Amino acid sequence: MKKILLITILISVLFTNDGIAQQQNNSFTLGNKEFLLNGKPFIIRAAELHYPRIPKQYWEQRIQLCKAMGMNTICIYLFWNLHEQKQDHFDFEGQNDVAEFVRLVQKNGMYCVVRPGPYVCAEWDMGGLPWWLLKKKDISLRSLSDSFFMERTRKFFRKAGKQLAPLQIQNGGNIIMVQVENEYASYGSDGAYMEAMRDNVREAFDKVQLFRCDWSSNFNKYKLEGVATTLNFGAGANIDKEFKTFQEINPTAPLMCSEYWTGWFDHWGKPHETRSVDSFIGSLKDMMDREISFSLYMAHGGTSFGQWGGANAAPYSAMVSSYDYNAPIGEQGNTTEKFFAIRNLLKNYLQEDETLGEIPQAMPIIEIPTFEMKEGASLFANLPLAHNTANIQPMENFDQGWGRILYRTKLNASTMKQKMMITELHDWATVFINGKPIGKLDRRKGDNTIEIPPVSENAQLDILVEATGRVNYGKAILDNKGITEKVTLTDGQITKELKNWQVYNFPVDYKFQKRVKYTTAGAKGPAWYKGSFNLTKTGDTFLDMSNWGKGMVWVNGNNLGRFWKIGPQQTLFVPGAWLKKGKNEIIILDVDQPVSLKVAGLSKPILDKINIDESLLHKTAGQKLDLSAENPVHTGTFTNKNGWKEINFFKQFNGKYFCLEALNSQKNNDPLTTLTELELIGADGKIIPVLKWKIVYASSEEVTAGNYTADKIFDQQESTFWQSQSVGAKPSHPHQIVIDLGQMESIKGFRYLHRFDNKTAGMIKDYKVFIKSDAFKL
Repeated sequence: MKKILLITILISVLFTNDGIAQQQNNSFTLGNKEFLLNGKPFIIRAAELHYPRIPKQYWEQRIQLCKAMGMNTICIYLFWNLHEQKQDHFDFEGQNDVAEFVRLVQKNGMYCVVRPGPYVCAEWDMGGLPWWLLKKKDISLRSLSDSFFMERTRKFFRKAGKQLAPLQIQNGGNIIMVQVENEYASYGSDGAYMEAMRDNVREAFDKVQLFRCDWSSNFNKYKLEGVATTLNFGAGANIDKEFKTFQEINPTAPLMCSEYWTGWFDHWGKPHETRSVDSFIGSLKDMMDREISFSLYMAHGGTSFGQWGGANAAPYSAMVSSYDYNAPIGEQGNTTEKFFAIRNLLKNYLQEDETLGEIPQAMPIIEIPTFEMKEGASLFANLPLAHNTANIQPMENFDQGWGRILYRTKLNASTMKQKMMITELHDWATVFINGKPIGKLDRRKGDNTIEIPPVSENAQLDILVEATGRVNYGKAILDNKGITEKVTLTDGQITKELKNWQVYNFPVDYKFQKRVKYTTAGAKGPAWYKGSFNLTKTGDTFLDMSNWGKGMVWVNGNNLGRFWKIGPQQTLFVPGAWLKKGKNEIIILDVDQPVSLKVAGLSKPILDKINIDESLLHKTAGQKLDLSAENPVHTGTFTNKNGWKEINFFKQFNGKYFCLEALNSQKNNDPLTTLTELELIGADGKIIPVLKWKIVYASSEEVTAGNYTADKIFDQQESTFWQSQSVGAKPSHPHQIVIDLGQMESIKGFRYLHRFDNKTAGMIKDYKVFIKSDAFKL
């Protein structure tokens, strides 16, 4: 009995000790000013990758590139609208198999940070929220008050948890942290909502450390117990200033930049964005020297294939298909100057038992000789079945998520010209009378009115609308597509709403494009074009779309994304994994007229060529603001300090137009003006919404050396700014900017942010403010 008892005790001790060892070897917690991995200090060096933006066949190579750059962790978003494209139809297989992606991360000796949303931003359609939420007319997104939104969010988390909870570090996996929501303080301040999100995430991920991310300027807008806090900022940031207030409030918390922006994203019709290696690497070294954890956003951006590219508002501006991001690893998985700069830096900061990974073999690249699309199919000759509706309705009401939609009705006879107004157009449209195009409307420019010529009785009106990406940031994420309210006709005296519409849906699914009837006779107007090319070997390539207008491309059934002749992107990335030896099929849907029907595959992308079909400036040639008869409502002098500042007027002023005039800069003989963000304070002390704002004049903008247009001052992005022309002729002070607020507002002050980085060029010193009910004289 004694022997049996002794053996039992020994076995018990062995199992107990093994359990303790197991627990110690499978933990990630918060320590005093540091993260603890298995009880030891650990600095997270993370690389953000997005599995939907990388073909599954390339996942492991991209992970290995990140390890070779010096990373020990991969950070990922979960994209709700990717996994639940139709309500209650969940898909975690194939390209959507996120659990397989995480297992590949672990296979390569790296940890994983998961950011499940429900909102993720990411320049992704609707910020990752499913389009079908918009079928609920009174939906309130990212709000505790909407039970439907909260119920659906919780269901998605449970499904995601089923996939990923087994991979938590406490279960022997590699997931060390999971995020609650995403940059919520830039949207709201409801602590109760964030608590509910925290509880939903905890239900799905029952063991892992939770965290949340915000900016240094807003992280304290709400509190969230039991959740670590991290900050987001970009290349060139002053690290000590970014964390100063945070450390004062949270003196024992570990420090982490959960999004260190390596570059920036591109918009259609705007210059290609870049961020210098010098500014980027300097701030990264500062973090390493201070033992601050970080995640590179993005380490590798990849491609927003298909319909997934998003948009910003206000003003509305859609993102291109390439998500190259000027990241260390280029769109095709190519290594860049930034890649080697990071690798050379981080090799000096490896922790215990860490090694620098080997650089994996590059993916092969091929060129495809020019070929011609030989078959065509007119859109109007291939209409699907119509929906009939008395009142015009948005795309979502017809159970369509993405693509194009055609609205058709009959017009009464008129001997005079009429004005047609669309409220609201989302996002780009061509208007036809009896099949003949009479004009185009573009949401980016605020277009909503077009002249209708005299027509005979029962003339056919067609409005073909293309959705170019749902807004992924701010309050405007509630972004229905198509025509969202109504269409009216005005003959100068009588305004009449048009009724009795036939509606035709053109979704983005490959099977829909495949079903149209192609001929060799060619096609006119908006049309599909079909062709093929033969390969003796496969490899990555870039389709040259510079001959084409606007639309989408499918190769061997894979949707490559959107193209648009205005640039700056003129190519579409084609992964070699989607090509095959022999015959390859290509289908192009062009809703604008192509110049020619030729296509070629290039060895390098074209990401920086703009074909200007409109002025990118908020000023016409020779235009000059005349303030000689105007009296400023306020004059003042800004401080030379970075960070948000608030100015209050001695009384409130009412007006629809706001003008800020910069008289000089903080530095003598500096001709530049820069301004990152401007917020107006209403009579109630709250910030006035910007969704109706529009820049009507800017004395100078830089659009050749970079994307520094005046509308950056209210895009709610602290990493972008307005800058007067800095290349070539540099206009001298004063510099003015005029905003049409969209409606009368009572204004009692404003908040401003000069710059977010360490630089001081263009910081305004003396200034004047003008507010008027009627427009300024130009």
